[in-house]
Amino acid sequence: MGERANSKAEQVYDAVKEAILSGSLEPGEFIDRLAICERLGVSRFPVAAAISRLAFERLVTVEPQHGSFVALISSDDVRERLFIRGALEGQIAAEAALRLEADGKEALRANLRAARKAAEASDRSRFYNLDVAFHELLTLHLGLRRSGEILDTQREHLERVRRLLITPPGRMPLTIAEHQAVFDAIEDADPTRARAAMEAHMTAVTSLFDNFSREKPEMFSA
Repeated sequence: MGERANSKAEQVYDAVKEAILSGSLEPGEFIDRLAICERLGVSRFPVAAAISRLAFERLVTVEPQHGSFVALISSDDVRERLFIRGALEGQIAAEAALRLEADGKEALRANLRAARKAAEASDRSRFYNLDVAFHELLTLHLGLRRSGEILDTQREHLERVRRLLITPPGRMPLTIAEHQAVFDAIEDADPTRARAAMEAHMTAVTSLFDNFSREKPEMFSA
């Protein structure tokens, strides 16, 4: 019985977390626990357990007497995490220009090819995964395990924003162009250009976030 309850709570947790991260449940939106029970065919207990877990992860805000809501996104937190990513990933790109081997370069080429196909098909979910993978390939093929762990933490906290920022028209081709500029500098063994290209990519993401947060202020807190 206990294992079954845990399994149900895990199922609810996965479903609600994905809805939050994907934007199906928007920041500030009321979470209808009864509707979740009906949709997933579960009792109230696993829903309550899942909501408590998501509240601990700061993805949900529980307001006594009012209910549960998708947590707003902290603008200051997003900007600082993007700053951390820009600084670290710029250095990683420079390092890749100095010592990334042929297998790593081929993996990046394959990623860019697949990203173009995903963009042409307007497959946002696949494109998002390939966007993440492009950055992960650099740390993987350079053997920078600790750096990868730091960046994984930043990406996890930025995932809601990153998925939202894929949606504006024309953003997928721009992301591919920015990734291509990083790759070209790596292939040319030019660390200064590689660092600058990666930093420019992260600056573009920050600018896109600033524009989006101005257009949708109701989704964000300071």
